[in-house]
Amino acid sequence: MEQFVNQIIRNSLFYSSEEMGIALRNSAYSPNIKERMDHSAAIFDSEGRLLAQAEHIPVHLGSLPWGLKNTIEYMERESLEIEKNSMIIVNNPYIAGTHLNDVTVIRPIFSNEKLIAFSANKAHHSDIGGKVPGSISFDAKSLYEEGLIINPVLLIRNGEFNRDVFSLFSINSRNPYERGGDLKAQVAANLTGEKRVKEIVDKYGIKAFEEANISAFSYAEKMTLSKIELIKKGNYEAQDFLESPKGKDIKLQVKISIGNREIKVDYNGTDMQVDSPLNAVFGVTISGVHFVFRSLFGEDVPVNYGTFKAIKIIANKGTIVNPIFPAPVAGGNVETSQRNADLIYLAMSKALPDKVPAAAGGSMNNIMMGGLYKNKTWAFYETIGVGLGGRKSMDGIDGVHSNMTNTMNTPIEEIEKNLPLIITKYEFRTNSGGLGEHRGGCGIVRVYKVREGSVTVTVLSERGIHSPWGLQGGLPGSRTEVILTKNYKRRKVRIKGTYNLNENDSFEIRTAGGGGYGNPSKRPKDLIINDLENGFISYNRRRRQI
Repeated sequence: MEQFVNQIIRNSLFYSSEEMGIALRNSAYSPNIKERMDHSAAIFDSEGRLLAQAEHIPVHLGSLPWGLKNTIEYMERESLEIEKNSMIIVNNPYIAGTHLNDVTVIRPIFSNEKLIAFSANKAHHSDIGGKVPGSISFDAKSLYEEGLIINPVLLIRNGEFNRDVFSLFSINSRNPYERGGDLKAQVAANLTGEKRVKEIVDKYGIKAFEEANISAFSYAEKMTLSKIELIKKGNYEAQDFLESPKGKDIKLQVKISIGNREIKVDYNGTDMQVDSPLNAVFGVTISGVHFVFRSLFGEDVPVNYGTFKAIKIIANKGTIVNPIFPAPVAGGNVETSQRNADLIYLAMSKALPDKVPAAAGGSMNNIMMGGLYKNKTWAFYETIGVGLGGRKSMDGIDGVHSNMTNTMNTPIEEIEKNLPLIITKYEFRTNSGGLGEHRGGCGIVRVYKVREGSVTVTVLSERGIHSPWGLQGGLPGSRTEVILTKNYKRRKVRIKGTYNLNENDSFEIRTAGGGGYGNPSKRPKDLIINDLENGFISYNRRRRQI
């Protein structure tokens, strides 16, 4: 009977976190949250240990436990009480993880005056101030250039909004109305989580709740250890590169040691932090490690505090994967996180060659836009999908978000209804997937045209120089390209940059395809013909394979 109750509580917590995400999405104002679903939610015990998380954004979810632990420690250090009927807001990446746009809101949950849990969520706000619309620049030299920084502070006290904090947060954005609405949606999500946790405690009692949590930790740890036992023991190394805005390669290096009951991930040899926004706070680095091993372990391993106890991460302070405040980090969350996942997958492809796919497109392809429209400032943010890498038994998926992100593209109707933009092209990118017995997925072509006025566009992308790698004889995927059309003249530009567009000018991004898997000559002819008929490849590429 006890085991049965434990399972009910465990599953109830998971679905509670999913319901938190639904409440957040349905209440949000911005397209980035209500359409792209750029948010995540989780529930923790009173010590800040992860109990359950929704299937949201990997880079958010992996950093939430690290951020909650840091927030609790910060409040203890600053003599700030964790109060009943309160909520805490924080976005300082060196405390909360990720970057300034990702705002974390935390709700302490009490039962009979006793702290029993936390509900928490993280949502990407489309603009948080800073030097460019959308707040993610390509050339910031410190965190202070990236927007408003908030250390942990009470957003709600005694059940009421702290109006000073709410106003300060909203007015520092180019779209204060959206910011306020999205923040209220985050509050609604946490109240949903609190309600569900209290229902569980009311039904089964606090003792059963706490025992179920300990049991869940133990089970997850046991399952993880059983998966580690199946991996070939040894040391596996890899290196990959980020592309600096200045044109210089930034090296990421890892050695993964697989032991009998432990996995050690050591980033010794990785380059030092840089004076551009590609630094990734340690919470982001943790996220990448947890995401890759979570995917390799399989869905039968539940995700909670116990899942990752056997994984040890070593990253020297002052490196690009563990920078020192106030190094800029806006792009570390979105781009370095992706390269970190590629890096770990590449190393693990030597230990688990049949389970690891070829590289995905390797970028979130961040598009930030803004300007003045109908006498109001506006800011827009979205990321564009890529091709996934081919794997042992099937092709890579075409045109989806990969690895550390799990969002959607913004619907064209939403953009054209509310912004001075027209989407003139949105399609799969022909010939972008790497050739292989199982081809890489195709990237995406998306073109934005300015309908009226002037628009500032910032793009922060990757894989413009280093192609997504193939595996087992598969060929690399195509690299990212950005094209501007100004005064009806078309030219390629850097994939990291800020550009000013006027009426009838356009901005085009062509995202990277996934790497191929296996010898291209072994691809069945019927699949090649199918690729041709669907526009995934051209006649010229067909001749290279048949």
